[in-house]
This record gives sequence, C-alpha cells and structure tokens, in this order.
Amino acid sequence: MKNIKILILLVFMGVISSCDYLDVVPDNVATIDNAFTNKYNATKFLTTCYSYLPNYTSVSSNPALAAGDEIWYPDYYKESNFVGVAKGQQNSTNPMFNRWIGSYYVAIRDCNIFLEKVAGVHELNEYEKKNYVAEVNFLKAYYHFLLVRMYGPIVINDVNRSVTETVGSISVERQPVDACFDFIINTMDKAIVDLDLQLQDEATELGRITKPIAAAIKARVLMTAASPMFNGNQDFGTMKMADGTSLFNTTFDAGKWDKAAVACKEAIDLCHEAGIRLYKKDDYRNAFDQNEITLKKAALRGAITERWSMETIWGSTRSVSGIQFSSCPRLYPCTTNPVNSNHCPTLRIAEMYYSENGVPIEEDNSYDYDNRFKLKTAKQEDRFFVEPGEQTAILNFSRELRFYANLSFDRGTWFGNGKETSDEDPWYIHSRQGEFASIFERWAYSVTGYWPKKLVSIKSQIKAGTSFTSEDYFFPIIRLADLYLYYAEALNETKSAPDAAVYEYIDLVRERAHLEGVVSSWSQYSKNSSKPTTKSGMRDIIHRERLIEMAFEGGRFWDLRRWKLAKEYLSKPIRGWNVLKNDSKEYYTINVLYNQRFDQKDYLWPISEGAILNNPALVQNPGW
Repeated sequence: MKNIKILILLVFMGVISSCDYLDVVPDNVATIDNAFTNKYNATKFLTTCYSYLPNYTSVSSNPALAAGDEIWYPDYYKESNFVGVAKGQQNSTNPMFNRWIGSYYVAIRDCNIFLEKVAGVHELNEYEKKNYVAEVNFLKAYYHFLLVRMYGPIVINDVNRSVTETVGSISVERQPVDACFDFIINTMDKAIVDLDLQLQDEATELGRITKPIAAAIKARVLMTAASPMFNGNQDFGTMKMADGTSLFNTTFDAGKWDKAAVACKEAIDLCHEAGIRLYKKDDYRNAFDQNEITLKKAALRGAITERWSMETIWGSTRSVSGIQFSSCPRLYPCTTNPVNSNHCPTLRIAEMYYSENGVPIEEDNSYDYDNRFKLKTAKQEDRFFVEPGEQTAILNFSRELRFYANLSFDRGTWFGNGKETSDEDPWYIHSRQGEFASIFERWAYSVTGYWPKKLVSIKSQIKAGTSFTSEDYFFPIIRLADLYLYYAEALNETKSAPDAAVYEYIDLVRERAHLEGVVSSWSQYSKNSSKPTTKSGMRDIIHRERLIEMAFEGGRFWDLRRWKLAKEYLSKPIRGWNVLKNDSKEYYTINVLYNQRFDQKDYLWPISEGAILNNPALVQNPGW
C-alpha cells in the first residue's frame, strides 16, 4: 500500500500544486496503468482508496473528539488545532482541519481512477470486480459526505478532469446542498446493492465495507440532510451560484424526515440480519465473581472497548492506544508517569448524565440539584461508585450507571486495568493537588477533574512502575445504539406526537443502560411528567439520550451542528473543578477554564483563501 501511495503522490505532485481544490486524472500516465495490470496491484490500489478514511481516534486529525465543549485539555496544548477550533479561533487564511485542499478530494480522485480502471483487470473475477466497485462507490460517496458535513455545498467530483486544464481555465462551482446529498445517496444506493451482508474472511478483510455499514452510513447522511442545519435553514439563504441558484434550500421539507426514517429502519433490519445486536451484561466475560453493579458497569464499557463487540457496525482499524493513554488517570502512586491523563470531560458533561432514576438531574423531583456542588461522604454501600469514608461532590452520587461506566472522578471507583480479580479491591482515584492522580507534568493531568473511562479498555494494563499497555479495540464509527436513536429521532419528527414506535427504539438503548422506559421514568420521577407526550418534549429527550449514549465518540460535535444547537451549547463557559487545590472544599469549587463563543459562521468550515484564488468560481462560506 505504501509503495502505491508514494507512486501516486509523485505522479500527482505537480497537478496538486496547480489545482488545489480538485485533483485530476493524469492522462496517459503509464504508472497508473501499471497499478491495474494484475489483481495484486489493483487490490493495493483499493487499499489506497480506503487509506484516506479519517483517523477517528486522533484529536489532531478528528475535530469531533476535542474541538467542542465535551473535552478540554491543559493550556500546554493551546497551539493545537483542536483547541483553536474549540476556542473559536478558526480562520480562512490557513483553516484548521482543512479538508478542502487535498485530503478528501485526493481520496475522491483516487476512487474515480479505480472505478475507471478496474474493469481492465482480467485476473479479478466478476464477483470480485462487483464488490470492489461497490466498496469504492461507497467510499467515494462517503468522502463527499464528510466534505458536505464540514462545508455545506461542495464541488461534486463524479468524473476526474483532465490535466491539460490550467488554473486559469478551471471554473467549477459548488453545487446546491440538496444536489450534493442526492448525489451521495444515489452513489451509496448503487453500492449497497452489490455489497456483501458480511465479510467473507475477517482475518484479511476487517474494516472493509459491507451492506450494513453502507446502509447505516446512508441513514446518517439522510439524518443530516433532514436536520435543521440542512433542511429549511434560512441563515445561509444568501449563498448563491453565479446564475442566482440558491446553494441552501430555505424551505423546510418534511419528506426528508420520512426518507431518513425509512433508511434507518432498513439499516437496522440489515444489521439484525447480519447478527449485529446491542452488547449487554451477559456478553461481558470475566473468570472471577463480581457484584452485579460491577458487571453492569463493565458491560456498558465493553460495548465500546470489547475488541469484538457485536454492537459495532463499522469500527476504525486505527490504533486506540493514544486515546486510551490520554484518557486514563494515574491509578496508583508512581515516580515515572505511565499515562498522560489529559483527555478530560468538562463539568457540563458530568451534569448531562441522568440521575439514577433515568431523568435529567435538574428535572428529577428527588435529586438535590441545588446542592449538587456541595460535599458528601461516601458510605460502605457506595463502594462500587465512590471510595467509602471519602468526600466528593453530591453531583457524583445517585447517578445512572452510564455515569459511572463512562466517567471517573476524584475518589471515584475504577475497576479493571490491572485489578480485575476482585471488585472489592478496585482502584480509587485521588486527584487533588499533590496526590498521585493530580498534575504530573503541565501537559499530563485533568484540568476538569474528570476522565472518560468509557474509552479505556478494562483489559489495558497500567503496570507498577512506568508502563501502560493498551488492549486494542475498534473505535466505533457507527454502532447499533446510534442507529436506534437515529430511528427514534426520525420517527418523532414524522409524527404530530410520539407513539409506541418512537418509544420502542429509545427504550431499547435505555434498557441496556438499566433504566426504565421514557414514559415510565418521566411519569414517576420528573417534574415535567408530560414531556414525553409532546413532539418537542420528546425531541429534547432524544437529543439528550444521544448526547449521553454517544458521549466521547465524536457524535456530539456533529449532532449539535445538524440540530442547529451549537450556538446555544458552545457559547457557555467551560468549567471544571479547582483541580490545583488539595483541600476538599477548595477542590470542589467551580473553575471557569474558558468562556467559549460560537458564531453563526462557525457552523460551516471556511474554504481557504488560496483555494478561492485558484478557482474564483468558488463562493466562500458566509462570515469568512
């Protein structure tokens, strides 16, 4: 794969430098033809088409991990792209996470080359050609979607252009966003027909596209198209093509939600047919006796970090060692730092999780919400959540199991990672100033007082002394719970009021989290008991359920944008505990880390000024 990629890059270097926004086919270049002379080389070129998939586990490559309000880093990282985007410092001169120049358009170019050339590879039988073409058609559509999600209207690159075109002769316009979505869906539909339901050989094909993967991502595309950002958004109504055609349709189309609902159900059915199902408590295997609470928490963690989780529809094959290394706190006193401990959830996320009654803590009629920042001493019966005899905030008590499975905090219980044999002897986090889980180096500590336990495999080992050995798993790009919540959301939007079908799919996710159904929980425990009975109330519930269930996986970043709620959420202070204090009362005071601001222009990425100079037909996104 590496040799093929180097070969292609050398051939195209001159082309890319003269045509930044769109890459072109090098006509009659023998080297490309040689890449399709036999099955071996053609398969390597197929791998090249896959190689442009985002590195979903890297904060420097994937803005959804840490460029919003979900995760915060120490000031040491203030020059990093993800911090710049989170702080509203994006620019059009040299955009952070720039994917317009090169990147996905290079990927699309290579997909087009493959589709043009693969028919001539005689060593491939018809079944192999059909599958290869289907996979590359999906990838081509997916790269277009990743661009639309960032930039809105884009240049559709269905057929590569000739290298004889100079910069001055290139004048390619962005297409209306509805046309972009139509192209993506049509191309995915073409792919889905010929894809296999399951991989034929997991040992050699892991990560390759299957029918359930393509159908699930098609559902994500249609959910994005149906959401307020791209469905009747009047804020971008001034964006037009040269002939006056609007790039954003400002009229709401309810039919988009109907299409999204159908696509979600089709994807769910295909996943079930392929044996994909929710990961539950009985799927977690451990040779030692454990308390029921420990088993439930471990299984919730395992849904993400189990190497062969049956819930993952499509997982990234990139290494997860880096994100585990950054997400894990120091679990014992050490003289040499075994982990970075700096990928840390904000206080807002800790407040987001439900109470133990399965409703928001601010709505729970029995939760001491007004005193949530005050101290409470843990008792023996709290030992599976908080260290007995120790103090932590009331906020960290009486929460749903996902809170304890997904988050860690000062005096919180941490099971696994070297202590799997007995849940009566877990790790307990001590993170106040001067304690073993507090600041080690200025880049290696939690600035908020929380860690995303969800991302650390129970089987990863922190060994006495200096080392951290990570257990690999496939970081989820999309999983079944994601689809269930998409379907509940789409169904709710198609109806005047929620019905049993809407409740069914959100309740499947809640049941796995050991919560009662929505209607039962709200009627018993919420101050707003009728909330699930209205379309708007149920919309809020589904939104919150998604933000909880998909936390730390990159979903929040894009969901807030497609819902057009980013300006509301990302214009509030980023808060954490006062982690540089040792006294418990001082530690548990609120520390404002940054006053975040999100402007209307931030919904869409800027196209770089260089790309617009090379192609004056491009319209810049509003505000940039």
